[in-house]
Amino acid sequence: MDAIYTAVATANGREGRAVSSDGHIDLPLAHPQALGGNGQGTNPEQLFAAGYAACFASAMGVVARQEKIDISEASVTAEVSIGKDAADGGFGLAVVMRAEFPDHLQGEAGLTLLKKTHAFCPYSKATRGNIEVELVVE
Repeated sequence: MDAIYTAVATANGREGRAVSSDGHIDLPLAHPQALGGNGQGTNPEQLFAAGYAACFASAMGVVARQEKIDISEASVTAEVSIGKDAADGGFGLAVVMRAEFPDHLQGEAGLTLLKKTHAFCPYSKATRGNIEVELVVE
């Protein structure tokens, strides 16, 4: 791969800080309450969900333009879950990618667009075979 852009961020664990090299991201990190933390900071799952949703929505825009589909009223929400991985006893991730579409993209038309986007999106490519991703049309 020929890199066009490289993002750089540094973190020191779930109870620390995450800082991007340009300073635009500078966030306190904390375990969510569901994992025994105080929830007083951002967690890696939230950061991943935000990045994946943004990338997926942008990729969907590219696919929709190629297909001549209007998605001006669409939005994408990524739900990233963390839980025990039965295979190795560690932790694993799962994602539900929800697309809120206008009426003309309900049902099979919307699901087809999501599947094409999932095949095209860089985050989807990076996680394929490693993270279960469910595609949902709303």
